[in-house]
Amino acid sequence: MEKEIFDKFVTFLNENKGKRKFNQSVDLIINFTDVDFNKPDNRLNIGIFLPKGRGRESKVMLFADDKNIITKAEDAGVAILKSTDIPTIASDKKRLRELLNYELLAQPAIMPMIAKGLGQFLGPKNKMPKPLIGSDVASVANNIKSTIYIRSKGKYLPTIHCSIGTELMNAENLSANIDEVINTFSKKFGKQHIRSVYVKLTMSKPLRLI
Repeated sequence: MEKEIFDKFVTFLNENKGKRKFNQSVDLIINFTDVDFNKPDNRLNIGIFLPKGRGRESKVMLFADDKNIITKAEDAGVAILKSTDIPTIASDKKRLRELLNYELLAQPAIMPMIAKGLGQFLGPKNKMPKPLIGSDVASVANNIKSTIYIRSKGKYLPTIHCSIGTELMNAENLSANIDEVINTFSKKFGKQHIRSVYVKLTMSKPLRLI
């Protein structure tokens, strides 16, 4: 972020943060030009790792049967569900809703069972588990806690809206996350196709950055 824009961003944060009784999200809005999101090739289903984290502590849950992986997950503070739990969860509305409070991972071998038993509930909410590749559960869990997922939906408008942190994070860290998101879409579509970029807190008016 250029110094002039960064200074404007700092002023905006100082004027708007701490004015609510909750920790406000800091949201980024990017508007595109000459990008047709109705075309399948342009539709988004992308994960972006935020280098400074999301500013909120996320809980991770892993579907696993392998004893070695379960042990590593428990050591990393990751909650565990086994494949045998899936039918019970599928018939329990309260337990289904509880899944939405977690970032979900699963051993690849269990994914078909999850799709069959829980896909109808998790799929429309974009909460299907990510496959656990390898056995380094701690590293994968830490990565997923700092990753945001952006997907095209609805009328495929030429706009994306995502959270890049919270008002409790400092301006430098928020700026680094903003730059990461903008750079990701500059590489994907070309910088010339980014028409404007705005930032806002949950309850604030937006500030134009670009």
